This record gives sequence, structure tokens and C-alpha cells, in this order.
Amino acid sequence: MNIAIHPTFCEPSWAVQSETEPTGDAVSDAEIVRAVRGGDTERFGVLVARHQGRLFGLARRYLRREDEVADLVQDVLVKAFSRLESWRGEAPFEHWLMRLATRACLDALRSQRRKREDNLTDLSAEESEWLDRHASSPDGADHRAAAARSLVHRVFEHLSPSHRMVLTLLELEERSVKEISAVTGWSQTLVKVRAFRARAEMKRVLSRLHTDTYL
Repeated sequence: MNIAIHPTFCEPSWAVQSETEPTGDAVSDAEIVRAVRGGDTERFGVLVARHQGRLFGLARRYLRREDEVADLVQDVLVKAFSRLESWRGEAPFEHWLMRLATRACLDALRSQRRKREDNLTDLSAEESEWLDRHASSPDGADHRAAAARSLVHRVFEHLSPSHRMVLTLLELEERSVKEISAVTGWSQTLVKVRAFRARAEMKRVLSRLHTDTYL
């Protein structure tokens, strides 16, 4: 199955709707899912158009290249279509879909980690300057600076996949422990443990980075 999607969130070419068919919130996800299960598979295009924006936004948190983002969203949508019978309606369809996407992102991070070639010590002058200030006075460093943001993303890429995932959800997306538990399938206790360990790992990476930069 090939689902036609586009990073700019255009409507899938195969999901042609009649002039009288509602395309917005007038038709719920549950109603559309029932129609697809009943054989009207073209209606799945409404779900694609409705939710692919969030899927792209999530994927871009973890993947650099736009073609990788598009491929991941495509895979998630195909998986969602093939597993539609497993959605029981106990939680909103969007939550179920985003959980599939979060797991796909985690798998992508694991794959990236195995073949990563980035050099942590290959820093710009601005990043090196920020790192020096941060090492000497962590509380006084300007965390809003572009160099700081760039360095944080660079460090994130060197965290273990589960640690990067939990910090992205917790710090960048500002999700609660309960929400993270829902989208990852981890228990709330495990989320807290991984968040604690992730912050410790991030501090170790920053410390090693500072040492390597000035050797």
C-alpha cells in the first residue's frame, strides 16, 4: 500500500471526497475508522489529512533529513492502516496513532545510533564559547542563545535512544510523566527513572565534551 503524503500536509491524492462529505470535525475519527473497517478504505485518507501534521512534527524532533521524516510518516500510516482492527476505541484514535509514531521514532533513533558518524568535538566557535561559559558557571550561561540550542541538539544525538526520547518529550515538548507513559508504553515509574538517568547521561556528555575540546 502506498499512501501519498507530503511534508506540507497536502491532502492524499487517493482520498477523493465528495462535495457533501464533511472533512472537518463534523465526522469523528471513530466514525471514519468504522467506515474503513467496513470496506470504504478510501476514507482512511481523511485520517491522513487530519493527523499527518502532528506526525511530521513528531518525526522532525528526531530525524534530520526531510526524506527520512517523510519515510517514517509513510511507514507509520501504512502500519496504522494494516493494524486498524487493533484500535479498540478505549483511547482517542490520535493517541493510538501517536503511540505508533513514537515507537517508530524510537526505532529510528536506535538505527541512527548504530551508524552515527557525527563528531562531538567538531564544534563551532560559538558553541565552544558557550560550553566554556557553561562549564565555569552553569547557572549563568545563556540557555536561550542559538549556540546553546545547537549544542543541546548535538548532545541529544549522543544520548541513548530511550534517554533522548524521554528528554525530548519531557523538556522540549513539555509533556507530563503521565502523557509520556501513554505515548511510549512505559510505566510512569520507568519514565521517571529514565528521565533521571537521561539527565545524568547528558551531564556526562557535556563534561566529556568540554574535556575533549580543550585537550
